[in-house]
Amino acid sequence: MSKLSHYGKSGEVRMVDVTGKAVTSRTAVAQGFVKMAPRVVREVRRLRNPKGNPLEIARIAGIAAAKRTAEWIPLCHPLPLTRIDVTARLCQNGVELRSQVTATAQTGVEMEALVAVSAAALTVYDMCKALDKSMEIREIYLVEKTGGKSGPYLRKARAARGARGGKR
Repeated sequence: MSKLSHYGKSGEVRMVDVTGKAVTSRTAVAQGFVKMAPRVVREVRRLRNPKGNPLEIARIAGIAAAKRTAEWIPLCHPLPLTRIDVTARLCQNGVELRSQVTATAQTGVEMEALVAVSAAALTVYDMCKALDKSMEIREIYLVEKTGGKSGPYLRKARAARGARGGKR
């Protein structure tokens, strides 16, 4: 079983030492969802938002946030990211967000992908809160990652959609 990597032998919190790790290509994909009432989805679809297009602003916010992950998460290493892609797709019940982040580095980019989706979700909320403050940010998770000592990871598909609140 793996151990928590951000703790020293006597339990003190520490940044992981990646000095001896190989520099490899690493990619991570994350996903999230902002659940919205049908009337909010209709308004977003019509782009009737005084602040602008929430999907495009969310995409840009996710890209900007991924680049600043080490400022959001105190023990993350600042990384030279080589690719950040964030998509925001309007669905029946809200907005599906997805990010893909790549770097050639000594540590993975999972946190960068998760931060990108989180910032994008918060931005969708901010852009649409005048229409409905009851929106829900849901299901932010790592979909997959490649590279590094621990090898690839691919999240298993969930059988039921009940937790998402129905159809997307």
